[in-house]
Amino acid sequence: MSDKTAQLKAFERLLVIMDELREQCPWDKKQTMESLRHLTIEEVYELGDAILDHDLDEVKKELGDVLLHIVFYSKIGSETKAFDIADVCHSICDKLVERHPHIYGNVKVENEEDVKRNWEQLKLKEGKKSVLEGVPRSLPAMVKANRIQDKVAGVGFDWEQPEQVFEKVEEELAELKSEIAKGNKDTIENEFGDVLFSMINYARFLKINPENALERTNKKFIKRFQYLESKSKALDKPLKDMTLAEMDVFWEEAKSL
Repeated sequence: MSDKTAQLKAFERLLVIMDELREQCPWDKKQTMESLRHLTIEEVYELGDAILDHDLDEVKKELGDVLLHIVFYSKIGSETKAFDIADVCHSICDKLVERHPHIYGNVKVENEEDVKRNWEQLKLKEGKKSVLEGVPRSLPAMVKANRIQDKVAGVGFDWEQPEQVFEKVEEELAELKSEIAKGNKDTIENEFGDVLFSMINYARFLKINPENALERTNKKFIKRFQYLESKSKALDKPLKDMTLAEMDVFWEEAKSL
C-alpha cells in the first residue's frame, strides 16, 4: 500500500490528465454534466456488480471509473467558476465534521444507532423540513424503500422487535390474498406493494440488504438457467420442446453444482 504522499501524487496525476483530456480530446471537450449523468449511473451499477461478485481487482477498476466521473464533473464546474475539486473535497469534509460531533465535538454516543439518530437530527437542524428530503426521487423502488425506512427509523419511527415486523409481513400477505380473491387488479397491486415494503423492512431488522439479497438470487437463477440451456444445446433439444419434468432434472443438477 502507498503512503499519503504517493496517494496525493496519484490524485494529482488524475487531475492533470483530466485537464489535458478536456483541452485536447474531441469527445471529452464536448461532454456536459447532463451527457455524463447516465454514464455515471452505469459506472456505479458496475461497481455494485463487482462488489457482489467479491472481485476486488474489478472493484479497484470500477472505483477508478467513478472517481474519474467525480473529477470530470468538478472540472466542468471549474470552467464556469461554480466549483472545483477542492470545493467538492472541502464540502464533504465540512459535512463529515459537522455530522460527527461524537468525534469532533462533545457529544457522547453508545452505539451505531445513536450515531444514526444524531445524523438525522443534525440534518433537520441544517434546515431540512423532512428527514425524507435526502431520498433521491430517481432511486430504484427497492433501494428507495430501504432508505425511507432507514431514515424514519433514525428519528425513532420504528418497530421494537423483529417479531413485530414479521407479524406485519404476515398481515400484509393475508390482505394480498384477500384482494387476489376479489380480483381487483388495482387493489392487488397496492397490497403487493405493501408486502414488498414490509419484507424490505423485515430485511433491515435481519441486518440484510434487500437489494443485495435479490441481486444474489438473480445471479444464482441466471447461472442455473444457463446451465439448463447448455444441457438443452448438448441434447440438441430446444427448451420449448422439453417438458417441465425434463427441465427440472437439469435444474436440480445445477443447484447441486
